[in-house]
Amino acid sequence: MFTGIIQAMGEIEAMEPRAGDVRLRVACGELDLGTVSAGDSIAVSGVCLTALDIEGEGFSADVSSETLRRTTLGGLAPGATVNLEKSLLPTTPLGGHFVSGHVDGVGEVLECVEDARSVRMRLAAPAELARYIAVKGSVCVDGVSLTVNEVDGARFGVNIIPHTLEHTTLGGFAPGRRFNIEVDLIARYLERLFSADATAGAGAASRHGRLAGHGFPGRAGS
Repeated sequence: MFTGIIQAMGEIEAMEPRAGDVRLRVACGELDLGTVSAGDSIAVSGVCLTALDIEGEGFSADVSSETLRRTTLGGLAPGATVNLEKSLLPTTPLGGHFVSGHVDGVGEVLECVEDARSVRMRLAAPAELARYIAVKGSVCVDGVSLTVNEVDGARFGVNIIPHTLEHTTLGGFAPGRRFNIEVDLIARYLERLFSADATAGAGAASRHGRLAGHGFPGRAGS
């Protein structure tokens, strides 16, 4: 589990193909690896990877064929810059939102416009993820927790402040750039809960009754 608050930028040192998947080597820059042990999780541009061979200022990780298909990691090359975050601890301040590191798909940057000292970006998500993205909700872009400002179908807008531009890879985003996207966990689980009700034959009335039983207001006129 992560927060979407990037702790350092790193660099891909090597991409070694291994029988259909890849062994990745990451140089971690300013990320403190002193508390990281083999088997711990580190998010690399939003992708949860298991750290192996922790030596000096870097680590290795195996990237499965599934992850290569569903994220941007398969398109990286040595020298590419990545966002890094160590996994959440009970004492970690939750400055962003709960992020699993399980990427839902790959989006694309449509537009970047300067707005005072910030940059407003218009981004496109895969169409099947549009229903999870809501105004003032949270979304994770290449591991960075962002607030959604506006939504138009599968397109949405975010505002990137100077600190984020300087300390993450988002400062290098330009139209056409592809990025990893993870939608909000709560939205996904709510959909699953309701779809399970439907599969079991429960109707809308049952779902509203369940919510009302937990203190949520009912529908008008109910």
